[in-house]
Amino acid sequence: MTYRHLAFVTALAVLLLPAVGQAQTYTTAWGDPDLQGIWTNVTITPLQRPVDFAGQEVLTEEEAAAFEQVTAERRVDGPPRAGDPGTYNQHWFDRGTKVVGDRRTSLIIDTPDGRIPWRPDSPISAANRNEGRGVDYWDDHTDLDTGERCITDGMPHVPWVYNNNYQILQSPGYIAILHEQYNERRIITVDGSPHVEANIDQWFGDPRGHWEGDTLVVETTNFSDRRSDRWANNWRMPRPTLHMVERFRRVDANTIDYRFTVTDPTTFTQPWTAVAPMSGDQEAMGATVGALFEYACHEGNYAVPNVLLGARATDKAESTNSR
Repeated sequence: MTYRHLAFVTALAVLLLPAVGQAQTYTTAWGDPDLQGIWTNVTITPLQRPVDFAGQEVLTEEEAAAFEQVTAERRVDGPPRAGDPGTYNQHWFDRGTKVVGDRRTSLIIDTPDGRIPWRPDSPISAANRNEGRGVDYWDDHTDLDTGERCITDGMPHVPWVYNNNYQILQSPGYIAILHEQYNERRIITVDGSPHVEANIDQWFGDPRGHWEGDTLVVETTNFSDRRSDRWANNWRMPRPTLHMVERFRRVDANTIDYRFTVTDPTTFTQPWTAVAPMSGDQEAMGATVGALFEYACHEGNYAVPNVLLGARATDKAESTNSR
């Protein structure tokens, strides 16, 4: 190689040095960090650490592979229990096939045991948070939980058995998040405006966002008091004492680090935090690939009237047999 060639190569290498190792930035046309796209937080990693993994924060590669294999093997259709009309078959579920990337044993990263820190004296404590679900005592529609009634399962959004997809859109001063489940929409202001007055409450609370570097921080207050409704997961029930802080940070082209901290001194012994990463690669996560589907929950939904008809038939049969 001649001196001239060597000088050219050296100069080219120097010019390229600043780009090598630099993290790619994702920015909107108006200069905000860009979170836009279709994302899924589907995973088989549970919210709370299973008893089998007590004291263990992370799975080994072998344990993670075994957990994924056992989970897949258990997803087979079987006959319903006696007296149970059955539910969806495996075709309708979309629960993913993978644990989270760092192989944690729970989405909860703080508390130390990876579990929800319920207050023992809380009226919605862990002991009764699912009380009544699947029990034949339905007197009216309010005896079914809010999800069965096609309303909502509450906030924040955590992986579920299907519809774990989100579409994020941005404009100057606003961020919109559309959740596939129940077609839930959140409009988050990032214009510095204060929360609404304390006497104005909403099912999803009043979210206010701001940027901390490349991280969107969303603080939500002003939740409605819906403790009289039945919930599949009581920790997600709207209540005036609930306070939630979410953080969204674009890590790379296909990943948003999403984490939330829940605070409610009337319900929990301490604030607690969970991480539910969002991926733009649905296929890699074992989720259905494509745009969001319409979640027409009420369309052809005969569940509520049929449950109540079944309960009244049971009442009638019991009344006849008691004579």
